[in-house]
Amino acid sequence: MTTQQLLKGPGALLDERGNLTQAGWAPQQVLDCNLENAHFYKLKLWQPMRIKVWDYYAITTPTHFFSFTISDIGYVGMIFAYVIAFASGSYEEQTLTIPLAGGVKLPRNSYAGETTYSGGGRSLRFWVEEGKRKISVRWPKFGETELDAELTLQHDADKHESMNLVIPIKGKRFYYNRKINCMPAEGWVKYKGETFAISPDTCLANLDWGRGVWEYKSFWVWASASGFLKDRRKIGLNLGYGFGDNSAATENCFILEDKVHKLGAVAFTYDNHNFKAPWTMKSPDGRLELVFTPFFERVAKTDLKVIQSEVHQMFGKYNGFVVTDEGKKLEIVDLIGWAEEHHAKW
Repeated sequence: MTTQQLLKGPGALLDERGNLTQAGWAPQQVLDCNLENAHFYKLKLWQPMRIKVWDYYAITTPTHFFSFTISDIGYVGMIFAYVIAFASGSYEEQTLTIPLAGGVKLPRNSYAGETTYSGGGRSLRFWVEEGKRKISVRWPKFGETELDAELTLQHDADKHESMNLVIPIKGKRFYYNRKINCMPAEGWVKYKGETFAISPDTCLANLDWGRGVWEYKSFWVWASASGFLKDRRKIGLNLGYGFGDNSAATENCFILEDKVHKLGAVAFTYDNHNFKAPWTMKSPDGRLELVFTPFFERVAKTDLKVIQSEVHQMFGKYNGFVVTDEGKKLEIVDLIGWAEEHHAKW
């Protein structure tokens, strides 16, 4: 049974022996991500190779999906970006694999600092200013075109709640994650010679901030969306399951006008032999019932021998309902988002 334990803070994520001080969730990041205390191998020299850290940003517009990621997964750095045009189904993705993550920098916590990569004429920079998050991208040889972006995401951390999760994984491993939905985005993206204006009235951004130590073989399912109800209130979804011990809390929630409405267990039904078939998500307490109908499949595969992964990320529309903490039922109609299945050896 999942109790939805609330994290207490401020405090440290890990004690001096590398044990989690708490497990659970909070609507803000309340624990300092002191990864230097991680201790899961007798030879501490090997531990940095097993720690995974990433910042994944996604911007959903009425016509396109833009995504930018900087990650250090221990053995290598992975820098990738992709663009999807919803109407035509055109898709471009480029990935850089950086041995030992040279030139990759990620900050200690999600609420301050810079995430950067620069090399080969390419640069990606994510940083936090008061009430804002900013993204700057220069990728001159993005396939046969270019990808540049300057974006400002509105995020008043004191008012805009997010899903912050700490769960244990066996062998003193753990997952520390923050997911922020529905950040109004403003700026521009230049792609294939066209400049796309990004307006906060129609474009919303997500951040998936992950830190942790996983088992070598891992699996998870994640579903998310950031969009608008018919009355133009902002609505976000964050649902998932897979690795780790979720007895203290799940990551399941929806976000209405910057407030997290916490959910317990959610059951997923989908066909992993036909990911394009409709998916369903239901909570046993009746607070969420959704059908997700895909219209595009992104498949990303990595095979570096030691590191392997396969992702089927489906983009589509959510229809159904959610029920708020106050008991009000909200209809979800054609909310664009994604759902993915991910297998990794890392």
